Amino acid sequence: MLRTAVLALALIFGVATVQAQTSDAAASTDFSQQNTHWRDKRLANLTAPNGWLSLIGLEWLKEGANRVGSAPDNDIVLKAGPAHLGVVTLAKDGSLHIVLDKHSGATVDGQPVAEATLVDDAHAGAGNPSVVAFGSASFLVIERDGRKALRVKDSKAETRMHFLGLDYYPADPSWRIVADWVPFNPPHELEIGSVLGTINKEKVPGKAVFHRDGHTYELMPIQEEPDSLFFVIADRTSGKETYGAARFMYADLPKDGKVVLDFNRAYNPPCAFTPYATCPLAPPENRMDLAVTAGEKKYRGGH
Repeated sequence: MLRTAVLALALIFGVATVQAQTSDAAASTDFSQQNTHWRDKRLANLTAPNGWLSLIGLEWLKEGANRVGSAPDNDIVLKAGPAHLGVVTLAKDGSLHIVLDKHSGATVDGQPVAEATLVDDAHAGAGNPSVVAFGSASFLVIERDGRKALRVKDSKAETRMHFLGLDYYPADPSWRIVADWVPFNPPHELEIGSVLGTINKEKVPGKAVFHRDGHTYELMPIQEEPDSLFFVIADRTSGKETYGAARFMYADLPKDGKVVLDFNRAYNPPCAFTPYATCPLAPPENRMDLAVTAGEKKYRGGH
């Protein structure tokens, strides 16, 4: 009888062990597949014809008329496009108007018009800023700290044509951390600098608190989109194995007082690939005394 009971227990525990091993294997496979899918999507977005690798210029507008084109006699000399594209006028009230050269072949938002009002990224609302396209290149107007500039892209940019690929630390489930979420009511204000030397004050809805190697760390996100949190972070690998200024990381909104921080999905800002981006810098509050050996490494072809 005792022997039968022992055998029964052995069978039960054996089945439980197999089930546990199967569950662990499935979880590991699921993590690996999700991580691979995320990396594929990240690469596709970065290398898209109008992705960050296509940037070829960041040209600041002066008040009044700005002659634009690839010829040297323009006020703004583009690296691509017709010799004389047209004239962009920035009014005192910040409004923008373009008159295209009749030989430019350019379009505004896909339409072959002679002139048009331009909407910059800060005033596009739920829509998109105006896009002036010419051949393989285009530009839109961005506003930063009260100044406006042409953000110029070209699908044939050298940075895109000669892209060297992305390098990552090995995917590691231990860097997918479930952190405690501490909400701020009212939201705190966080000062975030940029590569332009500007400082923006951003609203922070709360902080993520997590533990690693016996130490406690806190990270403060901003909320660019209604359905996610955006972290600008730095750590002890920054400037060595990873990009020095910062890495970016998104997380789903907190649930039941928890937020998942997957450092395997920490990635380089556009400034790691081009000098023509306007990236935020990691604030002091998000500079961790911790080597985060997960996520995207420094770009081999960095400028």
